[in-house]
Amino acid sequence: MTKTDQDLEAALRAEEQELLRRIAAEPGYFSQLSGAFSGSTGWISSVMMTAQLILFLAAVWCGWHFYGATDPLAALHWGIPGAVALLMALMIKLAIWPVIQTNRVLRAIKLLELQLAERT
Repeated sequence: MTKTDQDLEAALRAEEQELLRRIAAEPGYFSQLSGAFSGSTGWISSVMMTAQLILFLAAVWCGWHFYGATDPLAALHWGIPGAVALLMALMIKLAIWPVIQTNRVLRAIKLLELQLAERT
């Protein structure tokens, strides 16, 4: 092995070690959440969160009218749609969590692949 080959191998090992060190650190929640809005399916998450925001605002608006209602029929008129909109917003928001979990699993698999490639 020539000196150039040894230098190249040492540089590659240092680069691999740096890459493994960066990947090994678990990213924070907000960086994981931003990962759900990137990639090929990021637009779907953006549409879902926009719908969630609209439903939440509708639930707040219905709740405002619900608490301002003077008779039971008006309270039901605003309370039931407000509760349904709030539940729908919650379900849409909870649909983002599996995307985050999938990204975490894919990240762990990539880390294992890099560690296995380093050993061979």
